[in-house]
Amino acid sequence: MNSIEQNLLAEVADIHKVPEGAYNIRANGKLDSRNTTANIDIVTKEDKSGIDIIIAPGTKNESVHIPVIISQTGLSDLVYNDFFIGEDADVTIVAGCGIHNSGDKTSGHDGIHTFHLAKNSKVKYIEKHVGYGDGNGKNIMNPTTIVELDEGAYLEMETSQIRGIDSTNRITRAKVSDNATLVIHEKLMTHGEQFAGTEFSVDLDGVGSSANVVSRSVAKDNSKQKFLSAINGNNSCNGHTECDAIIMDNAKVTAIPELTANHIDAGLIHEAAIGKIAGEQLIKLMTLGLTEEEAEEQIVNGFLK
Repeated sequence: MNSIEQNLLAEVADIHKVPEGAYNIRANGKLDSRNTTANIDIVTKEDKSGIDIIIAPGTKNESVHIPVIISQTGLSDLVYNDFFIGEDADVTIVAGCGIHNSGDKTSGHDGIHTFHLAKNSKVKYIEKHVGYGDGNGKNIMNPTTIVELDEGAYLEMETSQIRGIDSTNRITRAKVSDNATLVIHEKLMTHGEQFAGTEFSVDLDGVGSSANVVSRSVAKDNSKQKFLSAINGNNSCNGHTECDAIIMDNAKVTAIPELTANHIDAGLIHEAAIGKIAGEQLIKLMTLGLTEEEAEEQIVNGFLK
């Protein structure tokens, strides 16, 4: 890998050297390197582009990294990755995609990730998207995440996209069984003429199932964002969705929380707030010696932390 690709890998997956444990690194549409362990297998799909990640029952304190990096202009990459998490496993999965586009053509990555969590398994999933480039070509990413949680399973997702992506449509769909839990934390920032669309759809099908979906975003310049979060309470369950956005300059933000209770014991809550940075916050930081621009940056960074 050249220095650009190594820097992308470090940013999206915190990989500075050969990682420990299982990993699959994809660069410019092809497999770059792979490692498996006794408990984590990675298999190339035969019918389409992508991999199966198979984690044995009872696997504890292990991780798997599956980053994608693109440094070619005009390359469109599509992968289908399926995760099969065995019963009582407890693992961390680090994904993400970085694009460095220095040309005048569009580069893009579409990743369709499907998670199958068996009974009482637990996963922390971290996904980061970034884009760079000194050309006129656009960077486009469209991640789709499909989740199936069996009884007692737990999935925590941390997703972030804070720079360099011109257009994105981020889709997450989940089905949650008895006593299973889904937790999602999204961080998003747009600037320039960028567009970001986020769509969450969660079916709380099981007794005692729960979901907590939280999105924090900042929209700058002339960028546009659209946030849709739908939670369907189909049993005795608890669901919460929250969208907090800071709007700046001439940006536009749309937030659409949607709750449907199909059971008398479905407890569902939604919150949505869109607003500018409070003047008193700026004044307080400026009295400490910061310029207005520096004060705004501090507030934004703290909001997205």
